[in-house]
Amino acid sequence: MSSDFPPEGVNKGRRNFLLASTTAVGAAGVAVAAVPFIESWTPSAKARAVGAPVQVSVADLKPGGIKKVQWRGQTIGILRRTPEEVTDLSEVVPKLNDPDSQDSIQPEYAQNDYRSIRDEYLVVNMHCTHLGCVPSVNNKDNPPPGAEGWVGGFYCPCHKSKFDFAGRVYKGVPAPTNLTVPPYSFVDDETLVIGVDSGSVA
Repeated sequence: MSSDFPPEGVNKGRRNFLLASTTAVGAAGVAVAAVPFIESWTPSAKARAVGAPVQVSVADLKPGGIKKVQWRGQTIGILRRTPEEVTDLSEVVPKLNDPDSQDSIQPEYAQNDYRSIRDEYLVVNMHCTHLGCVPSVNNKDNPPPGAEGWVGGFYCPCHKSKFDFAGRVYKGVPAPTNLTVPPYSFVDDETLVIGVDSGSVA
């Protein structure tokens, strides 16, 4: 009696071939689909760089000048204060909300009158502690509106918060605390690293 189906041996061989082919194709598909999934576990080069320390040369930074860099998505300012600006910091103490930086964020080695390792250099997060705007740098000859007796500092035009050249906030402004001082250290006399919490003077 004839049959429309192939002999049993041929049927098994075809079945085994199809099973092997399907398995191979399926495995390849799983592998391809898994690549982006596994890669999602590995931080990208950009993500790894976000929190990396930033080395900054201050060799070309003249007294009264400021250099801005990006660290962890934030604008960090390195201000080289003039001798006069350092001296003037003591004059504004009565006008400040937190002159001793008790309620503000800074490393222990920067909790002093200058909020810095070295009197000459201030390293500070430039984002206002009110809503995160970046203040302008206004020296003694360029006072912001309504700032009588201004000796230089940072001024946020968004909501008129004011900070001295140690990043200390004035009384009666929206900003609740002093500007944040990030961790940093000196490599040598002309180089500092932001993101390396040291405090030892080179």
